Amino acid sequence: MPDTPQTQQPGDNDAMLRLIADTTPAMLAYFEAGTLLCRFANARYAEYFGKQPQEILGLSVREIVGEHIWKQISPYLQRLEEGALETIRYTRQAQDHEGRKQHMEAALHPHVIEGVLIGVVALITDVSHHHSLTQQVLASEERMRKFAAITTEAIVLHRDGLILDGNDALVRMTGYSIDELRGSPILDYVVPQFRLKALQYMRSEREDSHQSAFIRKNGELMPVEAEAKTMPGEGNEYRIVLLRDITANIQARQHLDYLAQHDLLTSLPNRSHLSLLLEESLTLARSQQTRVAVLSLDLDQFKAVNDSLSHRAGDLLLCEVAQRLRNALRPQDEVARIGGDEFVVLLAENPSLLETEALATQLRAVAEQPYQIDGTQLVISLSMGIAMFPKDGNSPEELISNAEAAMHMAKSRGRSFVQFYTSALEGRATRMLMQEQLLRQAVERGEFELHYQPQLYLDSGELAGFEALVRWKHPHRGLVLPDEFIGFAENRGLIAAIDHWVLREACRQTRAWQDAGYPAVPVAVNLSAQEFRQRDVVQEVSQALTRAGLDARLLHIELTESTLMQSGGQMPDALHALKALGVGLAIDDFGTGYSSLAYLRKHPIDRLKIDRSFICDLPHNPDAAAIVGAIVQMGRSLHLRIIAEGVETLAQRELLQSMGCDMMQGFLVSAPLSSEQAQHWMSQHCHPLQRQ
Repeated sequence: MPDTPQTQQPGDNDAMLRLIADTTPAMLAYFEAGTLLCRFANARYAEYFGKQPQEILGLSVREIVGEHIWKQISPYLQRLEEGALETIRYTRQAQDHEGRKQHMEAALHPHVIEGVLIGVVALITDVSHHHSLTQQVLASEERMRKFAAITTEAIVLHRDGLILDGNDALVRMTGYSIDELRGSPILDYVVPQFRLKALQYMRSEREDSHQSAFIRKNGELMPVEAEAKTMPGEGNEYRIVLLRDITANIQARQHLDYLAQHDLLTSLPNRSHLSLLLEESLTLARSQQTRVAVLSLDLDQFKAVNDSLSHRAGDLLLCEVAQRLRNALRPQDEVARIGGDEFVVLLAENPSLLETEALATQLRAVAEQPYQIDGTQLVISLSMGIAMFPKDGNSPEELISNAEAAMHMAKSRGRSFVQFYTSALEGRATRMLMQEQLLRQAVERGEFELHYQPQLYLDSGELAGFEALVRWKHPHRGLVLPDEFIGFAENRGLIAAIDHWVLREACRQTRAWQDAGYPAVPVAVNLSAQEFRQRDVVQEVSQALTRAGLDARLLHIELTESTLMQSGGQMPDALHALKALGVGLAIDDFGTGYSSLAYLRKHPIDRLKIDRSFICDLPHNPDAAAIVGAIVQMGRSLHLRIIAEGVETLAQRELLQSMGCDMMQGFLVSAPLSSEQAQHWMSQHCHPLQRQ
């Protein structure tokens, strides 16, 4: 026989109801109508008011909740007493017995029998967490709304290529209103040559940035950098696209690229640009078996003009010479300025020896006509050397070098001579070989010393650091400046050994000054592209720091723009590894090389050093001032410190300070100093606190 279920007793039902009520997450209580005395309360309700359920039975609502809460809820209870028979809901702020702030949601359910209110069931839920989340969402939405309104970047939202919305910046950039844009295909506004790329980008849901361009309402084309993110949405995803106007960036890059290839004073091609032009001409000449002529021109006694008049007069003379040479040449010929008073002319279209000599004579005659410079009449002479392809060389470097050798031979004969390159000038190669042997011995014997040029903060005038500059103790000439042997050392593969010595000596001296109580300021050293290609730079730097016991933050490494470009794929890894050591990184001679903004984002650079060729024309040259100002602003926007090289006048310093440049170095501060002189300089110029 199956078991017969036992009859459930009334007490069991009460216990079950009590269990259910006590385990519910809400606060539950029952009050009789009229008196509002509590007839039932679950454990959570009683606990909220700091009591046990048995303690509040028979108490009124007012006695249980206290005067503060009673004032908040009595109007809702009054509505029930007055005959409102629907459920009444409200939310109120509260504090529990421990003082914690809460948001409580209450539902008052009337208990009605035959139209008569018998009692009220109070169901109260703590919704503090939900309220907090709601507020966070609202605050986030408000922040996004304000950000979208204030940002200068255009923001456009689209789903499946159809525009949903955009911000005020989008209206300003495109010229269209939001209503005109909504619902239209986003690709309609993309310049045709970028549409396929934009479509592929959109379909692949890529989120990296890319360059594009769109068509404004007035028909203008605007280059932009676009970056998109896929966002979750109701029903399906949508894309949010940020558009940055890069017109100014492109113009600045083009201008910097122009400056990198042209002489700032005369606007002629510089040595770097000339090498490219000459290589193109040689490539064509090899294929067609034709000739190319390279003419090296130098002004005789130009130094006397600078010394007797002024550097400004010298600059005006160089500009006038450049203009005369340019006007005297044929359209297919080129003229470049590659040094102080040295010009190079390129004749590319198969000139004969007679034609080359005739043009050289014509150029000399034009250049030697009288000049009026600041009210003074000047007459100059021109010395000229000529090298011919293929007879006198097969590469740009060889042809330029041989033309220069011929020019120096012409100058040695006196003024206003023209000299073709001949085999008799090959003695120059012998002299070069002897120079190489001496330099190799200097590397082996350590015949170098470092001089240190101070760098100051423009705002405070305090010492910011030193740049270490190497000198060669030549056995016959004494101290030789780096301009005379660094390029030679690079060509002969000796520069890496010199770099290694400079690095170790600079670290040693910096630590020695620190131990002697002088300022703990960084020292900057220059490293070549060969150092990065041929050695483990990170290991060498680490060993030099360890050997000297020097903090890595007191070493800054300076690289030229060309070094960044010529050092191969290992350069980014090496720079990031150096940065991880704590070493500072700077771009030296900024603006004279490739001047690409890309590597400033790609590499962990700390500083930019504005080349002295820009600073020397301040403040009287508006173009130079505009360029320097642009470099400073660009650097600041990228959070880079800016150092100006070659500062020589108070006017230059004041202009740089007004532009927001951080630091300076140059003869206005001090010439490069030996280690003993630098130590004495610090004793005289550093604030006592800075010497601790």
